[in-house]
Amino acid sequence: MMIRYPTAGLLTLALATAAAYGAQPYVQRDEVHAFIAEMVEEHGFEKRKLQALFAKARPNRVVIKAIAPAADPGIRSWREYRSRFVEPARIGRGLAFWARHADALNRAEAEYGVPAEIIVAIIGVETIYGRHRGQFQAFNALTNLAFDYPPRAELFRRELEALLLLAREDRRDPWSYRSSYAGAIGLPQFLPSSIRSFAVDFDGDRRIDLTASADDAIGSVANFLSRHGWRAADPIACPARVTGDAAVLIAEGIQPVRLPAEMADFGVVAEDALAQPAALIDLVTPMAETEYRLGYNNFFVLTRYNRSSFYAAAVADLAQALRTARDRQ
Repeated sequence: MMIRYPTAGLLTLALATAAAYGAQPYVQRDEVHAFIAEMVEEHGFEKRKLQALFAKARPNRVVIKAIAPAADPGIRSWREYRSRFVEPARIGRGLAFWARHADALNRAEAEYGVPAEIIVAIIGVETIYGRHRGQFQAFNALTNLAFDYPPRAELFRRELEALLLLAREDRRDPWSYRSSYAGAIGLPQFLPSSIRSFAVDFDGDRRIDLTASADDAIGSVANFLSRHGWRAADPIACPARVTGDAAVLIAEGIQPVRLPAEMADFGVVAEDALAQPAALIDLVTPMAETEYRLGYNNFFVLTRYNRSSFYAAAVADLAQALRTARDRQ
C-alpha cells in the first residue's frame, strides 16, 4: 500500500482541531520532536514523514477518559465481572466460532499445547469473536496516550514506536490500523509490540492479519501463551477455602511460589490441590463471601495476557463452560 502524507491543507486542519481542544498541536510539542528524533536516529525513519504523520494527530478526550482509573474505584466485584463474560450469549457465539474454525483450533492445540477452549475463551473475552474490535485509529489513540497520559506514557510511547515499526514492516500507512482506545488490534486485541513479537501467519498466506484472519488470531493467541510458559495438560487452578489468616499469601501476589502443603499452615484448604507451586487467588465480591482459588503456572500465564486475576479466572471459567457445552452437543 502506498502511504500518503498530509498536504498543507490537512496540516492547517490538524492545527485548528488541536487548537479547538485548547492543546498545542502534537507536531509542535517538544516531547514529540524528541520522539521523532529518536525514531530517526534509532530506526532510520525520515523526519519529514514522521512530522507529517503527527500533523494529523489530534487530542481525543474519549481515549484519556477511557484509560483513566475511576475517581472512586472502590472494591471491584468478582461476581459482577464474571457475569459479563460467562453468560449464554457469549457461550453460544463461542461454540459457533469453535465450529467454524475447528481445524485451526485443533492445529494450534497440537502445535502449541494450548487447549482450544482457552483460545476460544480469550477471543471471546477480548472482542466477542470480532464483534467489538474497536473503532479508534491506533496511531491517534497511542499518540494521545503517549503524550497526554503521564501515568503510563513510557509504555504507550513504546507501543507507538512498535506501531510505526509494524507499519513499515507491513508496508502500511500507520493511520490504517483500527484499535481499541488503548491501541489493541484485531480479534485477540494485541498491542503493536505483541503483534511484532508473538503474532504468527497461521493461515499460510504469508502475511499476518489479526483483524480479518481468524486463523492468524488463533495461532497468535496460542503462540503468545506458549511463549509465556503455558504447560500442556497442566491445571489452571483449583478451588480453595481459607480458615485462617492468609493475608501473607495474598500479599505475595499471583506468581506461583508456594506448595499447597505450605499454604496449609496459613489455613488454606484445597482438597483437589496438586503438589505444584501455586498462588492464593482471592476473588472479592463486596457484601459476599470471597472466592479463593489456588492458581498454578497456567493461571499465571493467563495473567501475562491481561495482568488481572479477575481476567484469568474469567477466561478459565468461560473456557470450562465452552468445553462442557461442546461436549454435550
